[in-house]
Amino acid sequence: MRQRPDGAGPDDSSPAQKSTLGSRRADFDARAQAARHDIENQLRAGKARLDSRNEKLTARTGRNLPAAIAVGVLLGAAVLLSLIFVKAFFMIVAAALIGSLCFELASALRFAGRDVPRLPSVLAGVAVVPAAFYGGAGGQWAALVGGIVVVSLWRLVELARPSHRGGASSLGRDLGAGAFVQIYCSFLGSFMVLMAARPDGQWWTLSALIVVIAVDTGAYATGLNFGKHPMAPRISPKKTWEGFAGSVAASLIAAVLLSVFLLDEPWWFGLVFGGVIIVTATIGDLSESLIKRDLGIKDISTWLPGHGGFLDRLDSTLPSAAAAYGLYLLFA
Repeated sequence: MRQRPDGAGPDDSSPAQKSTLGSRRADFDARAQAARHDIENQLRAGKARLDSRNEKLTARTGRNLPAAIAVGVLLGAAVLLSLIFVKAFFMIVAAALIGSLCFELASALRFAGRDVPRLPSVLAGVAVVPAAFYGGAGGQWAALVGGIVVVSLWRLVELARPSHRGGASSLGRDLGAGAFVQIYCSFLGSFMVLMAARPDGQWWTLSALIVVIAVDTGAYATGLNFGKHPMAPRISPKKTWEGFAGSVAASLIAAVLLSVFLLDEPWWFGLVFGGVIIVTATIGDLSESLIKRDLGIKDISTWLPGHGGFLDRLDSTLPSAAAAYGLYLLFA
């Protein structure tokens, strides 16, 4: 009687039994391997279908939708938390965003041939935030004028270097471009800070941002599914009148709900609020598209996956911030 290989006891298995056991084991291994291959093939096919859908959606919308949603959620969460808990923290978020806007637009203008100094542009943009938060409208205007002066003087000092010299007309365009960065990014963006610093202003700031998001989301959703008639084909070919109708409906609904439940205003104020933001957000979106068209670029930058840059994401917010602050002064 033979012993088992492990020494545990005698091996009473007959050759026929051993053959059967080996056959079953081989059959089990073959089935397990086939199941594993089947699962792997299904995962590959599922990934291929998902990639194909994302490619079609990206080609149709011009953006990576999952990445765009993720970035939007993160930005929204940062703004929401800073406004709700300690609104002074909103200065940190606003300073980071406005500084990024100034850097992006200055870089885009430099790409187009305008010599706009980026470092002073960013520093001047960041300086507007605490000036507006603590100094009110007077501090906001003083910081704006001071920022334009600093950026202009920086550009004039750069004339000492031969590589930065040019004709008088070129220098004038450079100075104008530097001032435009401060007005468009710093000044308009600081109205959100100015409003947040006022009594209950954080709720107005939050409401304005939500309505702007509703405008963008409504236009995107309806334009994607029903858009057929271009709104401004020479400026932004993907914007349609159907998308604009969706933005009107979404923003008015959001504004009425916010007016009643958050701002403690009558329902009809929501129609005014939403109507104003529709106009300013659309103007801001088309204005930025016109800037990119004139500069010959698709996105201001590529910092934000699915969005391009911060200016591509916040273009509708900039003029809407000034309009919302005006409504706050009139109604709050």
